[in-house]
Amino acid sequence: MNVIKKHGLSDADVDRIVEMAWEDRTPFDAIEAQFGVKEAEVIKIMKHEMRLNNWKKWRARVQGRKTKHAKLRTEGVDRHKSKAQKAITKNRISKKKY
Repeated sequence: MNVIKKHGLSDADVDRIVEMAWEDRTPFDAIEAQFGVKEAEVIKIMKHEMRLNNWKKWRARVQGRKTKHAKLRTEGVDRHKSKAQKAITKNRISKKKY
């Protein structure tokens, strides 16, 4: 895919972009800051990586959503992830250590 080649993204990078785009609280700006991929390119990646029906559901869910667009967020919300998000290493959710 052209976007992936353009930015030199690895499979792990694409997986992480999809994961970040799927999360409701991660804005597209955070994806762009980390990977240099703009919102329109993230949408193309998502469309390529997902089944069409699932992509349509995701697209409808994030379109205009305040948490996905930093400019639409209320003042004072500057985090990129939910406080409840588990630690992620090498694209896998790490197990809790007690």
